[in-house]
Amino acid sequence: MKLSDSDFTLFAVPEQFRQDRAQIDARWKELQREAHPDRFAAQGAAAQRVAMQWSVRINEAYQRLKDPLKRAAYLCEMRGAPVEAENNTAMPAAFLMQQMQWREALEEAEAEGDLQRLEDALQLARRDLLADIEVKLDQAGDAPGASGQVRALMFIERFAHDVASRFEQLGQ
Repeated sequence: MKLSDSDFTLFAVPEQFRQDRAQIDARWKELQREAHPDRFAAQGAAAQRVAMQWSVRINEAYQRLKDPLKRAAYLCEMRGAPVEAENNTAMPAAFLMQQMQWREALEEAEAEGDLQRLEDALQLARRDLLADIEVKLDQAGDAPGASGQVRALMFIERFAHDVASRFEQLGQ
């Protein structure tokens, strides 16, 4: 293995969106044991520095592979369709309308039940987006289409934090 290998190669998993989280977790533990700097203490400081580089690389790959949003963005980038959410905010009109409705619902929410309905709607939208991303990346070979869906998922994730914050405000 090389430090420059893809996360998928490093973790010996298929280069696809759909992954087995237990397999990723198990491989992470295995790689961490193999690369732990303490295992190289007798080989000197240089070997320990290399082991530390590997440990950092393994952790970075693990963070990307275990998180569906990060994994999808990584795959899009690998396939020539980077998400570039900070530069590309284009969204379908229907999704923009949905965002406005969700924002209004959050502003008008007065009770936990209102927020729970909003959170349920977000979870449903998240599930649908993840399923669509999987189809686009793993079956249709549509990385540009998946990239747009990843941007939508990023909005949902940020908005879910806003909803959680509002839950906390109501609980006080």
